[in-house]
Amino acid sequence: MRAEAQSTVEAIRKSLDLLGQRMGLETAPHRLEEMNAMIEDGDLWSDPARAQKLMRDRQMLVDKIETYRKIDKDLRDGVELIELGEMEGDDEIVAEAEAGLKTLKDFAAGKELEALLNGEADGNDTFLEINAGAGGTEACDWAQMLQRMYVRWAEQHGYDVELQSEEAGAEAGIKSVAYKISGPNAYGWLKSESGVHRLVRISPFGKGTRETSFASVWVYPVVDDNIEINVPDNEIRIDTYRSSGAGGQHVNTTDSAVRITHLPTGIVVTSSMKSQHQNRETAMNALKARLYQLELDRRNAEINAQHEAKGSAGWGNQIRSYVLQPYQMVKDLRTGHETSDTQGVLDGDLDAFMAATLAMNVAGKSRADATAED
Repeated sequence: MRAEAQSTVEAIRKSLDLLGQRMGLETAPHRLEEMNAMIEDGDLWSDPARAQKLMRDRQMLVDKIETYRKIDKDLRDGVELIELGEMEGDDEIVAEAEAGLKTLKDFAAGKELEALLNGEADGNDTFLEINAGAGGTEACDWAQMLQRMYVRWAEQHGYDVELQSEEAGAEAGIKSVAYKISGPNAYGWLKSESGVHRLVRISPFGKGTRETSFASVWVYPVVDDNIEINVPDNEIRIDTYRSSGAGGQHVNTTDSAVRITHLPTGIVVTSSMKSQHQNRETAMNALKARLYQLELDRRNAEINAQHEAKGSAGWGNQIRSYVLQPYQMVKDLRTGHETSDTQGVLDGDLDAFMAATLAMNVAGKSRADATAED
């Protein structure tokens, strides 16, 4: 087998190893039998919520088992086909089998990444907030660039994107924007983007000087019906106000915008895109999501301390740097992952950065450590 094909085979085997570790391959069939027995219990549906959760969990396990077996079988078939082609001197068969393995490698790598999305809320929809930080007009323009980047990433992955609120910058760009992004594992993928993002470029506003700008990104899961968050009325203050947006497709002029302040934590959420009743419901959902995120952070304090930077949007707190001048480079300061394709990143090509952070967060291990673990 040629060296390139052998390298492809090894990459697929590594993906299989991690898939097996994350799903608990040795015990998976036994767990599936237990779930099947529970489903056959006639009393199960007396508790619909419990029954629905069990059905979801069972289907997820079935999908993982079937995916693992498919990759394993396709790998063995591909290797056997290459060996057969080499024995018979049939270069066409060998080339076809090698092409199939390359496709399988990409598929396995994608499933490997999905296996890392096993947090409590990873499968949920998500809220995404962007706020301009240090840098004035430059920072507002940078916040709008991030807005475009994340919207493009979401749309490329087939997610629904719903604008929640937006505040225009004084001269250009935006001071802040909030979205709800809906789709499978939306929170799981985007959660690694929380932190401060730093831009270095030549100013586009007539200065001709090299400027550094900052913007913060906050990501927190939409709280679904299976997660109960109680917010007593005496712990919140609700204000209504008039808000105007940036115009164009984001026209936002209303007397019914709602701001909710959570008094114990100081968390403030807003909604200004719908009727006052809808705004209140949207803002309450966002508040519950923020409070749930605080609980997730508390539970995972040790990991978060290593990988999050939620301080002020300025020097010393950034998770990623985007350098457009004097050279082209985007570098994640947590994982070390970098690329010179700055335009691709700003057009929404973020998967490699998200994947690197997800892999690093597997029990606090690097991807190499995770795949080598017994």
